[in-house]
Amino acid sequence: MTYTLFLVLIMIVAFLLILIIMVQNPKGGGLSSSFGGGGTQSLGGVQNTTNFLDKSTWTLSMVLLVLILLSNFVAPRANSIDTSSEIENTIENREIQDVPTQPATTTTQKDTAQ
Repeated sequence: MTYTLFLVLIMIVAFLLILIIMVQNPKGGGLSSSFGGGGTQSLGGVQNTTNFLDKSTWTLSMVLLVLILLSNFVAPRANSIDTSSEIENTIENREIQDVPTQPATTTTQKDTAQ
C-alpha cells in the first residue's frame, strides 16, 4: 500500500516538474514575458515570477529525488514474495503416469495392395 502511494506521489511530482519546466523560457522570458510585455513594472512581478519558477523547479526536483530514494525502502522484495510458482508446484507434485507406447506401424501402398 505504501509503495503504491509513493508511486502516485512520484508521478504527480514528475508531472508538475514537467509543467514548470515547460512554462519557463530558456532566454529568461517564459511565463514572465506574457505579463506586461516584458517592460519594467512597478511591482517587479517579472523578476518574482522568474524566481518562483526557479525555486519551484529546484524544490520539485529535490522532492522527486527524495521520493524515489524513500520508495526504495518500501519496495516489495523478492525474498518476501513466494518465489515458487503454481506451475512449478504442479510439476513437482504430479505423479508420473506410465503410458503404454505402441510400436509405430507404417503402411505403404505396396503393403495394402498385396
